[in-house]
Amino acid sequence: MKKIYSFEDKCLGCKLCEVYCKTARSKSKNIIKANKEENIDSAIIVEKTNKDTHFALQCRHCTDAKCIKACISGAIFKDEIGIVRYDKEKCVSCLSCVLVCPFGAVRKSDFNSTVTKCDLCFSTGKPLCVSNCPNDAIKFLDEKEIDDRMEIVK
Repeated sequence: MKKIYSFEDKCLGCKLCEVYCKTARSKSKNIIKANKEENIDSAIIVEKTNKDTHFALQCRHCTDAKCIKACISGAIFKDEIGIVRYDKEKCVSCLSCVLVCPFGAVRKSDFNSTVTKCDLCFSTGKPLCVSNCPNDAIKFLDEKEIDDRMEIVK
């Protein structure tokens, strides 16, 4: 299964990934409306570790996802292709998933009592954060591709 990987050595901290994530998750699919008028959380956030280092943080769709085990209502589940999904309608807002995510990628919504997490832009078919990153700091790769990249870095 492909996953989103962030490369901090290329991230400029522009936060376009956040803008496009909100747009993908919006009802309007309009970049201006989604980011100025609709109350939408970005499922990816850009963190800053120091003056020059930024990285994008999003759900890693873990093989053995702790958030699924912690979810008492079944709102977080793994679909047939391995994507860790979230059903807002089933959520009871206990926030157990937020507490157990080792990456901080499952977060409480800024706008309501539910949570937000990356679903790999399931509805659009491709992660918009990846396709709209101006510096290729975010990639959609399978595990073999990431292993090959790491070998090159070594």
